[in-house]
Amino acid sequence: MKTIAYNMFGGTEVLQTIDEPTPSIQADQVLVKIKAVSINPLDWKIRKGEMKLMSGSKFPKHTGTDFAGVIEEVGSSVTTFKKGDEVFGIVKNNMKEGALGEYVAVPATSVWKKPAAISFAQAASIPTVGGAAVAAFQKMGKINSQSHILINGATGGFGMFLLQLLKPTGANVTAVTSTNGVAYAKEWGATSVVDYKKENILSRKTTYDVVIDLSGKMGYKNAKQIMKPQALFLNPVPQPIDIPTTLIQNLFRSKKHIALITAPSEKSINLLLQGIDKGLTIEVGKVFPFTQTQEAYQYAEKGGYIGKVVIEL
Repeated sequence: MKTIAYNMFGGTEVLQTIDEPTPSIQADQVLVKIKAVSINPLDWKIRKGEMKLMSGSKFPKHTGTDFAGVIEEVGSSVTTFKKGDEVFGIVKNNMKEGALGEYVAVPATSVWKKPAAISFAQAASIPTVGGAAVAAFQKMGKINSQSHILINGATGGFGMFLLQLLKPTGANVTAVTSTNGVAYAKEWGATSVVDYKKENILSRKTTYDVVIDLSGKMGYKNAKQIMKPQALFLNPVPQPIDIPTTLIQNLFRSKKHIALITAPSEKSINLLLQGIDKGLTIEVGKVFPFTQTQEAYQYAEKGGYIGKVVIEL
């Protein structure tokens, strides 16, 4: 089968199309013929060597975490799926495995049936950022019409799901985005929208109960200026050192810095599937063919796109 792999850490130029045997499956696994794979920032963090303490330095490595496709084969102990089922899912260990190829073998517990109302590209956009958005939403605690929340970098995949999860709560949600994201932020439920190209959110006098920095560009040090005394700063892109240090520092400060470490769960995916049944939308900002994988990652790594970037096979 054709798959994408790399033999050294580096930029998009290290990504290569290679031939490998189609994976065989174990009793608890399914073999999925891939239709679409979405791009996540973790893909290039691993590829650039930023996560080598966790990923190791053994090559070749593969890329792509979230996928959608059609079940080609089921293991002998799998009863929840059959050949021909349309599914979406996630590779079990994205530090070692990758979904960006013609087939992937994964545990049956790592896939879910694709809603008929959405495309393979939309389904492949769900697991990582959707699961993270549910985790962030739950970490915020009791949210109501008196809550003031700031989402910095609000119209990527994570923000797309989070805005729609927050909408029914009636919270006052300020979304910071680029000019081309303003209309999307409003559509997804933001109460007010700030175009960062026209205004610096830190210059406002408004303070917030929760600040979540999806762009990774604000940081806790800056966010403190616009946080209420007991506010939370949610950091979905923490550095490894942030995890222990924030736990210790939070003991001595009222404005808490929370490092979000998330993985999609059965519960979070089911919540999102219920949302899709009720009209939750998934915006795929750009689709690339498999033959343009390098170009797809170049585009995604520049940022500024709406929703998700997807590679189709």
